[in-house]
Amino acid sequence: MKKVQAFVRPEKVSTILAKLYEAGFHAATRISVLGRGKQSGLKVAQVTYDEIPKELLVIVVNDEEVEKVSEIIIKDAKTGIKGAFGDGKIFISDVECAYTISSGEKTERL
Repeated sequence: MKKVQAFVRPEKVSTILAKLYEAGFHAATRISVLGRGKQSGLKVAQVTYDEIPKELLVIVVNDEEVEKVSEIIIKDAKTGIKGAFGDGKIFISDVECAYTISSGEKTERL
């Protein structure tokens, strides 16, 4: 299993989650976060905003589904055709197993 963590613009989240749902990926966690990427924040006139609002989407999928999920997120998170600074970033990490709290069941594959 893999954990897909995507930092995206807040205004893109509804579309991304709808497309993931349509593609059969129903489980997702959404967290509002603040941060900055390579551009070190945003400067407007003489004011610098070093904490930009983003949304963190967390989805755990089987290994063979990572590319499909990543493609959906990239397509729907990108600004315009070419994209723009601040569109976000996706991180993929391994998940060894998961436990369902109510039943105590251990899962090594979704």
